[in-house]
Amino acid sequence: MRAATMILPLRPILSACSTTTMTQPTPPSPPPTSGQPAPAAAVRPHDVESPNGSRADEYYWLRDDTRENKEMLAHLAAENAWTDAQLAPIKPLQDKLYAEIIGRIRQDDSSVPYRKGGYWYYTRYETGLEYPIHARRCGTMEAPEEILLNVNEMAKGHDFFDVAELSVSPDGRMLAWAEDAVGRRQFVLRVKDLQTGITLPDRIENTEGDVEWAADNQTFLYVEKDPVTLLGYKVRKHRLGTEATQDPLVWEQTDESFYTGVGKTKDDHYLLIGTQSTVSSEYWYADARDPKLEFKLFAPRERDHEYQIEHFDGRWIVRTNWQAKNFRIVEVAPGDETRRDRWRDLVPHNAQGFVHGFDIFRRFMAVEERAGGLRTIRIRPWETPAEAATQGLRQTFITADQPTYAMALGTNEDIDTDIVRYVYTSLTTPRTTFDLDTLSGEKTLLKREPVLGDFQPEHYASEYVWITARDGTKVPVSLVYRKGTPRDGTAPLLQYGYGSYGLSQEPAFSIPVLSLLDRGFIYAIAHIRGGQEMGRAWYENGKLLNKMNTFTDFIDVTRGLVDVKYVDPKRVFARGGSAGGLLLGAIANLAPSDYRGMVSLVPFVDVVTTMLDESIPLTTNEFDEWGNPKEKQYYDYMLTYSPYDNIERKHYPAIYVGTGLWDSQVQYWEPAKYVARLRARKTDSNMLVFRVNLEAGHGGKSGRLQRYAEIAEQYAFVLGEAGLRQ
Repeated sequence: MRAATMILPLRPILSACSTTTMTQPTPPSPPPTSGQPAPAAAVRPHDVESPNGSRADEYYWLRDDTRENKEMLAHLAAENAWTDAQLAPIKPLQDKLYAEIIGRIRQDDSSVPYRKGGYWYYTRYETGLEYPIHARRCGTMEAPEEILLNVNEMAKGHDFFDVAELSVSPDGRMLAWAEDAVGRRQFVLRVKDLQTGITLPDRIENTEGDVEWAADNQTFLYVEKDPVTLLGYKVRKHRLGTEATQDPLVWEQTDESFYTGVGKTKDDHYLLIGTQSTVSSEYWYADARDPKLEFKLFAPRERDHEYQIEHFDGRWIVRTNWQAKNFRIVEVAPGDETRRDRWRDLVPHNAQGFVHGFDIFRRFMAVEERAGGLRTIRIRPWETPAEAATQGLRQTFITADQPTYAMALGTNEDIDTDIVRYVYTSLTTPRTTFDLDTLSGEKTLLKREPVLGDFQPEHYASEYVWITARDGTKVPVSLVYRKGTPRDGTAPLLQYGYGSYGLSQEPAFSIPVLSLLDRGFIYAIAHIRGGQEMGRAWYENGKLLNKMNTFTDFIDVTRGLVDVKYVDPKRVFARGGSAGGLLLGAIANLAPSDYRGMVSLVPFVDVVTTMLDESIPLTTNEFDEWGNPKEKQYYDYMLTYSPYDNIERKHYPAIYVGTGLWDSQVQYWEPAKYVARLRARKTDSNMLVFRVNLEAGHGGKSGRLQRYAEIAEQYAFVLGEAGLRQ
């Protein structure tokens, strides 16, 4: 039964001042057959056993952990060939979209430099090249450029190449970095002497990619991965010039439900080992100047307590959810870490707001807070208001004048400054970097990401609306469209969602989306439960035994936009990836007639089988997100929404599925099995295509321009199904 929906508030329809002519839709053509049948995976009965019963999985054989099975690879190649044939009629549109997208990008662009340890660091790109050049200048930006890494040179001969992290030693001489030439996120650590330009023989394989230097400039920490589960579990220290196989073990994770990483406090005083599960965290710290690096426990892990720590001026600053569902920030003296009666509030708990994060400076802290679904930044002096006023400081909020936007702290490496760098963007505003002088209140615009061509922000409009879901919950939605787009029930819609892990989906500017907006699309981000836009309860009401809320929220947003005639009910499209692919798989089963088409990327669609297998990366870490299917209540509940398990003999929308063979987050065989079963059972003639990137992992291709080619193909699929092929 369809839920009653409404939108609050309904903003006045803007006057159609634009002279843009919207392309008129033509009925989508039936998919070409090219005389060949669609790929059909062999059916081989297999029972997936569990303490709560067995399930038949006729395509289980598609799983090959080595990724060498010839029959499996031939099947994936056949899927790619089928996709090429099916999308051939819209290949000219794909090429046109790709040209539009890269035509808007300034290819010889660079990042805003930031200062650290006497150097200005930045990243730049050169025209036509896929990868960044990491560089720095000493003292001033007029000094000669020192190239740290030219990733274009490093990537030669590789189909995939990614540099995940760069870490410069405290004296500025040594550079450690993490590289991945496969896409499995099993990073190799390398080291370069920046004075001589020589890459040292030190090489450490199978790591998380985190690198933190000790104060001696010769020793760094890293996290070794389990070779099977790919979970980071052993923290080791490496001294330059020694064999990696002899690296001492510093700390070991024994609970497979926790992730592990290394870091450093902003004042460079302490090295940190941080470990985090879905519902709890724990930190260990060691003096960075201590040759032995003896780590001490800050506060022991306990269920439902999450915290993060910083150190400044002889005290700990802690973001914690102890007695604070939406988090608060406290300070505590060293030695009193476990004495919670001595934790003193700096930013008290607010039931109506959510403390997202913070950064520390000599005279104040900057706090990211979320209220009403959107994030703002508060400048909070350390002193009392009266004391701070004598120094010219006051508590202030950085706000925005647009209905929907994204704001976050930028790179603030210098602790001894009154300047706060932050980043602002919206659905109509490209990423913009500001420096705020906290004494004068003056904002300095450092850079707005250039958008080439005829882009003008005033040609587009955004809205922030609320739709009432079937249980009465009001769900925020961010919308953008080109001015002049009719809101009379004729505009096509692309709706994006995620709704898992408490990850909030920010309404940020997107260059590729412009190609949809200019063709008359409305683009919507549904801030559904399972994210954390509306605080911690928003997340908790969209996970475990409340997971169905994530899916019904998304469906109800679609129906709400249709009910008020924002969009054409016959041309509604959905897009999501990873856990957002789970979302799309669920709504395809629950409400297939509500959508004309879907783009599902690296989708987590075989929930029960994956969560039963603790050898698969991420499984053990996520029992508190999805539940442990070895327990009957979770097993039964997962089966109600698991996309693969709920495919029926009925009509489905047109669906584009994408994956990477080397994906370590969502293994390729999940979408492969999903497509095979869907192809065998669906009763419609709508297009079903499966694009397999044989050289990439979870994030797709590694080159910046290559990624836009993938997006162009996906958007061409959407536009083709919408009858807009120009």
